[in-house]
Amino acid sequence: MNTTEHLTERLIQRLEDLKKEFPPALAWDEKYRKIIQWARDLAPLSEAERVDEFKVKGCQSQVWLVANLNGDRVQFRGDSDALIVKGLVSLLVKMYSDLTPVEILSLKPDFLKELGFETHLSPSRANGLFSMVKQIQYYGLAYQALAQRT
Repeated sequence: MNTTEHLTERLIQRLEDLKKEFPPALAWDEKYRKIIQWARDLAPLSEAERVDEFKVKGCQSQVWLVANLNGDRVQFRGDSDALIVKGLVSLLVKMYSDLTPVEILSLKPDFLKELGFETHLSPSRANGLFSMVKQIQYYGLAYQALAQRT
């Protein structure tokens, strides 16, 4: 997993909580069921937010990620037209929301590999998942640059 030397206690706790949600012993079909449930629980974006400006490039399915800065923390919301992908969006929204830009940039996507998402997803879905992470990191970088200018 991530080396913890650069991670805050909050990030370490989130990673531990995620590992509890998706333990190695959990069968892959159970992980899929959990991801599908998370997709159903994720509030959809409005039609006004389902625009090219928020669309994630590199995903086979349509995926939208919206970020807003609230104080010094970034809030993410997302959506997809595919149920499994929407569940993956939900997972990333849970992991990265309410973090500072510095925390977003320090949280590398190694945890996805450890949980088996890289090997158990189709290559196109795995590529899409990492495209979503890249988009989240771009938001973190943009908000960090904005904070440094003010």
